[in-house]
Amino acid sequence: MTKTQRNVFILVALLALIMGLIFNSLMSRSSQGNNTALTKAGIILLPQSRHLPAITLTNQDGQPVLINELKDKWSLLFFGYTYCPDICPTTLSQLRQIKSELPKAVQDKLQVVLVSVDPNRDTPQQLKKYLSYFDPQFVGLTPGSTEQLQTLANAVSIPFIPPDTSKPNYTVDHSGNLALIGPDGTQRGFIRAPFNTQKMVAQLPGLVDR
Repeated sequence: MTKTQRNVFILVALLALIMGLIFNSLMSRSSQGNNTALTKAGIILLPQSRHLPAITLTNQDGQPVLINELKDKWSLLFFGYTYCPDICPTTLSQLRQIKSELPKAVQDKLQVVLVSVDPNRDTPQQLKKYLSYFDPQFVGLTPGSTEQLQTLANAVSIPFIPPDTSKPNYTVDHSGNLALIGPDGTQRGFIRAPFNTQKMVAQLPGLVDR
């Protein structure tokens, strides 16, 4: 390769790199524009979906559920517990309200899933009784161990602090955010707390139709 050919090659490579960077920047701006309304509603989409660990939990009917097989619907995954004094009843009440204001076709594509951060007290029977106060269609899951729970929480980046269960009437510190799980069983994003119910009602129909 002559010096001239080498210089032309370098120039073409640089132009290709620059054009690629410009294209990526334009695409990123377009994507950000499309997601602005979602972001204002507290719905944050991940740039790349995350696979969930193959962990088996038990639902409120005593049936095993593989957490990475939450498929065919969009799942709003919430970490909480039935003895929670504040965050959980508020969150579940808001989710019930949001669901009730969505069109039936959208409701059918969504499910609310409560993962207990208190497997010591939250038996399947306790979960079923508790969730029935809000919506019998809400799903409750309890892990077999704190280790399982920690693995799942780490995978979806929803923190909690394991409690000292030896103390009477102990509480569990946990996040009020939701993990957004797509119908393919992967995590697509988060929904930040506190929720703006009206904005979520406006944005969820378009999200579930993606």
